[in-house]
Amino acid sequence: MNKPLVIIKNLKVCIIVALITTATIMTSSCYHNVGRKATSAVTTASQSDTMAFERTHHYSLNYNFVVKADSLVLLRQQPEELLNNMLTDSVIVYKHNHIVVADIRIIPADPIDSVWIQVARDQNTFGWTHESALLKRAVPSDPISQFISTFSDAHLLIFLIIISTISVTYLMRTLLRRKARIVHFNDIDSFYPTLLALIVAAAATLYSSIQNFEPDVWRHFYFHPTLNPLNVPFTLAVFLATIWAMLVVSLAVVDSVRRTLPTAEATLYLCGLAGVCAANYIIFSIATLYYVGYPLLAAYIYFAVKTYFNRSRCIYVCGKCGAGLKHKGVCPQCGAINT
Repeated sequence: MNKPLVIIKNLKVCIIVALITTATIMTSSCYHNVGRKATSAVTTASQSDTMAFERTHHYSLNYNFVVKADSLVLLRQQPEELLNNMLTDSVIVYKHNHIVVADIRIIPADPIDSVWIQVARDQNTFGWTHESALLKRAVPSDPISQFISTFSDAHLLIFLIIISTISVTYLMRTLLRRKARIVHFNDIDSFYPTLLALIVAAAATLYSSIQNFEPDVWRHFYFHPTLNPLNVPFTLAVFLATIWAMLVVSLAVVDSVRRTLPTAEATLYLCGLAGVCAANYIIFSIATLYYVGYPLLAAYIYFAVKTYFNRSRCIYVCGKCGAGLKHKGVCPQCGAINT
């Protein structure tokens, strides 16, 4: 088969997948706006305070949380009774319990936290807690928010860094010793794996950049997550676009590797690519927090693109079997001599 026809066919597949994905995200959204109520023409003082609280804290009455800690202790009485050293009682909600915000109080005299939140598990189980304690021990009920909370945990991040470093080092050493196919070093004649690694690096850089320069945007996204890039600020839209691009290019990578390599080699190649992408995520997300990620990303893009075009791109096609060739001569696939 003529190589240009193969490339055009692969591009058609990617374009079709991209169009389907775009149509899906334009007509649907994972945004689940919990706790918002339709506003009337007349806004009361209480409603105005609630709206002001929501603008700064990004959640309000009727917002749903899930307890992630082993337990969360709630005060049954009013917060003022505790502050005045009166006798109080408590109730406990446990891990995985769903709770909803029932009331919000601002008490400036509290030396620990002036914001008190009343939450309820059911009609008989409700009480007050500091906002700081609530946000530390509970997460929004949306699955995307829970995913963000999990991967923002410092202990988990350290564990992932250690495990990923050991795994990637061992995998790269094994692949290089066997002279197996691996992205950037002994790559296949497809730009999709290199493109996927670059997209992951760019997404990690954007992720940390939003946290550095627009933390309020990221905080709002944490409480009101969505996968629709058309309904968020520009920087967040670009980040979500890279996530969708990552998905589309991953499908193209699997298809290209499946067509190029035998099953065993393809599996090993994909494992190596996954290791490189994991390393890119960790390196660029951490480096960008200290502003080193930007020159590092520019250097990585230059290295990856130059390496692919100098080492991996096939400029010839076998006249017999259609396999890609880096130079003229004997075809490694069918043995035909190409001159």
